[in-house]
Amino acid sequence: MKFTLSWLKEHLDTTATLTEVRDALTMLGLEVEGISNPAEALKGFVVGYVVEAVQHPNADRLRVCKVDTGAGVVQVVCGAPNARTGMKGIFAPPGSYIPGTDLHLKVGKIRGEESNGMLCSSRELQLGDDHSGIIDLPADALTGAPAAEALGLDDAVIEIKVTPNRGDCLGVHGIARDLAASGLGTLKPMKVDKVAGSYKSPIKWTHGYEAKPDSPCPIVVGRHFRGVKNGPSPDWLQRRLKAIGLRPISALVDITNLVTFDLNRPLHVFDAKKLAGDLVMRQAREGEQVLALDGKTYTLDPTIAVIADANGVHGIGGIMGGEDTGVQEDTAEVFLEVAYFDPIRTAASGRKLGVQSDARYRFERGIDPESVHWGAEVATRLILDLCGGEASELVASGVMPAWQRSYDLRADRVKGLTGIDVPAAETAAILGKLGFAVSGSGPWTAAVPSWRSDIVGEADLVEEVTRVYGFDNIPTTSLPRLSAMSKPVRNPMQRRVPQARRALGARGMNEAVTWSFLPRKKAERFGGGQPDLCLLNSIDATLDTMRPSILPNLIDAAARNEARGLVDPALFEVGPQYKDATPQGQRTVAAGLRHNMAVPRNWAGPARTVDAFDAKADALAVLAAIGAPDNLSTQAGAPDWYHPGRSGAIKLGDRVMAYFGELHPEIAAAADLKGPVAAFEVFLDAPPLPKAKASKARSKLVVSAFQPVERDFAFLVDASVEAEKLVRAARNADKVLITAARVFDVYAGKGVPEGKKSLAIAVTLQPVERTLTDAEIEAVSAKIVAAVAKATGAALRG
Repeated sequence: MKFTLSWLKEHLDTTATLTEVRDALTMLGLEVEGISNPAEALKGFVVGYVVEAVQHPNADRLRVCKVDTGAGVVQVVCGAPNARTGMKGIFAPPGSYIPGTDLHLKVGKIRGEESNGMLCSSRELQLGDDHSGIIDLPADALTGAPAAEALGLDDAVIEIKVTPNRGDCLGVHGIARDLAASGLGTLKPMKVDKVAGSYKSPIKWTHGYEAKPDSPCPIVVGRHFRGVKNGPSPDWLQRRLKAIGLRPISALVDITNLVTFDLNRPLHVFDAKKLAGDLVMRQAREGEQVLALDGKTYTLDPTIAVIADANGVHGIGGIMGGEDTGVQEDTAEVFLEVAYFDPIRTAASGRKLGVQSDARYRFERGIDPESVHWGAEVATRLILDLCGGEASELVASGVMPAWQRSYDLRADRVKGLTGIDVPAAETAAILGKLGFAVSGSGPWTAAVPSWRSDIVGEADLVEEVTRVYGFDNIPTTSLPRLSAMSKPVRNPMQRRVPQARRALGARGMNEAVTWSFLPRKKAERFGGGQPDLCLLNSIDATLDTMRPSILPNLIDAAARNEARGLVDPALFEVGPQYKDATPQGQRTVAAGLRHNMAVPRNWAGPARTVDAFDAKADALAVLAAIGAPDNLSTQAGAPDWYHPGRSGAIKLGDRVMAYFGELHPEIAAAADLKGPVAAFEVFLDAPPLPKAKASKARSKLVVSAFQPVERDFAFLVDASVEAEKLVRAARNADKVLITAARVFDVYAGKGVPEGKKSLAIAVTLQPVERTLTDAEIEAVSAKIVAAVAKATGAALRG
C-alpha cells in the first residue's frame, strides 16, 4: 500500500514529521517497507524560461534557445517541436543524469552550436510516456525554482506492508484513523455529501438468486449519469496516482482508482450506452466467457460471480470489469457499480482464473459493507465535479450483510494477556478512536465498526488496545530460572546424531545427504517396498518409495563419485530409514560404506583393500561415541544384502545394535563397484541410555604400581562357537584381576580334530595390592580354564 505524506494529511490533522509518521506506523503494526522521495531524482533540475528560441543555422529540426535558469542565461540546442520563445520548461544543467535515457549531460556542440544543458520531456524524466515535446509548465512557474517543486513531486511516498487481517488499512483514511488513535493527530471526518438525483435511473440492479447476507454479492448500489465529459483528469489527481505507481487513464477511471486507494472502496463504471437493459448479479453459466479490462478472455463456471445484462457477462464480480462496456473518451452516459462481494468466494474465483487486481486484493480481505452507500455518494460528487453532467436517483438490490456484533472486554484482560497496565479511561478512549462504540466502565462492551471484519473476540480487543498504547510498553521480565544448574538443550538421545557424525568424520569419512526415498525395486532388495511406504505424489517417477535402508543411496553416491575419478570413496549418512508407515517404523541410523583401498600403497607396507573388519571398526566407533555399553557381542545374522560369510551383527544380549560386513557381491556388481565394499548400519536408538550415577558413588582412578602379567591359553572348541563368547567367559572368570582378553590366533587343520578349531587368547592380569605369586597366577589360570569350559565346552589344548 502506497500513499504520499500530503495525501495522508488530507485525512489526518497533524504536524508530525515524516520520521514520526514512519515510527508510529511501525509501532501500530503497519510495517513501513520503504520511503522514497521523487525529488531526489530531480535534484539540480530547475524551471527554465526560454528567453529566445531561433532556428538552428545548420539543422531544420533543431532550435537554438537562450534559457534563463535563474542563475544566468545559457544556450541550449533543442529538437522539441514545441520549443518556443516565452515558454517555461524543466532545465537540466551539465553534469545532470537523465534517467529516461541513461545519459550524463556534458557541455558540447550540436551541428556547430554550443549546448549547455537540456530541456526535458516527460519520458526523459520518467514522469510519463510523452516524448512528443518538452514539458510545458504554466506561466506562473517561478524561474529557477526546483523542478520537483514546480511539478508537485516534492512529496515523500510511503509504502507499508498490510497484513491480511487489516483490510481497513488498504485505504489512506483507514491508515489515518490508526495514526490518530495513537495520538499523532486528529482524524478528519470523511466528506459524504448526499446528492439528490434529478431523474430516475434507466438501468436497475437485480439479483439472479435470492439475495441473502451470505450470498456471493449480498448487496449492490448503482447510479446513472448523463451528460458527462470523460476527458483527462485534473493535474492534482494525475500526480496523486502517478506518485503511487498508477497510470492516469481518464477522469472516470481515475476517479474509481482514487476512491479505491483513498477510502478502500473499489468501484466500477460502465458505459451505459453499451448495456442492454438492467444489470444482474448472478453466477456464471458453464462455459461463459468475458473479455476483461486486462485484454484477456476468461472462461467462467458457476462458482464465479458475474455482472451481466441481456447480452452476456460484462464483469467478474469483485475482480475485474469487462472491456466491451468500459468507458472511453467519448463516453457521455455512465452507470456506476458499488457492490459488496463475499471475501472467500472472491479469493477462490481469483485463484481459479489467475487474475490479480486491486479490487480483488481488497474484496478478499474484507471491505466495509456500509461503503456501498457512502461510496456511491463520494463517487457521485467526484464525477459531477470533474466530469459534469447530472446524476439519477440511487438504485440498489439485495440485503446488507449482518456485520453488527459486540464483545465484552474485562478490565484485567489487557494486563493479564500482555503485561501492560493500561489505565481504564485510556482503554475506552483507544477503542473509541478506532471506531468502536464503547459502553460501560470496565468491563466494557465494544460494538465492532463495520470496517473491522477481523475483530472476532475479546483477545482481538486486547490486541487493538495494546498495539495503539504501544508494544514498547510491555515490561521486560526475565524468565524464572528452573534450576540452579544449566541444562543442555538436547537430551542424550538427541545428542547421538551429532556424536555419530563427529565420530565418523574423525575416521576420515565424508558425510553425504541423500533423499529419504528411492526406487521401489531397490527398496524391495533391502527389505522394503511395502505398499504403505509408496509415495502418492513423488517428486520423481523413480523415487517412489521411502527407503528401508540408507545404504542403497550411499551405494549410488559412491558409484557417482567413482565415475568422476574419486577412487576410494568413504561415505556416511546419519538420518531416518523406514520399516513401515507407523511412527515406530522410523529409525535413526548412522550408515556408511568404504570401497577399494582401506590402506593405500605406502612406504611402510603394502596396500590393503577394505574388509568386514573395517566396517566393524567404524560401527564400534559410533557405538562408543554414543555411549553404548562395553559388553557387546559380535554374532552372525546380518541381513541378506551383506556377504553371507563376511558380515555380522553387534548385539547387546538379543538386541541388535548394528550390522556390518562386506556388501553382497551381487549388489556391488549391480552398482558397477568392482572389488569389496565394506558397509555398516548403526541403530542410534538401540543402545540403552547410560544409567545416572549418584554423585557420591563416583570411583577414583586407581593406577596400579605393579607390573601386569600376560598369560596365553589355547583352547580346542567346536567350530561353531563364536570367539567373542569365549573371550567374554575368560574376562568374567575374575573381574578384579583380569583387565583384558583378546584373540591372537585361530587355527583349524592338521592336528586339530574335524569340526573343531583352536582359539588362542592372551589374558592380562593386573595386580593392585601386591605382586602376584606363581601360585596365585596358577589359581587364576585354573579359574579361566574352568569358566571357558563351562561357557563354551572348550578344553585346554595340549
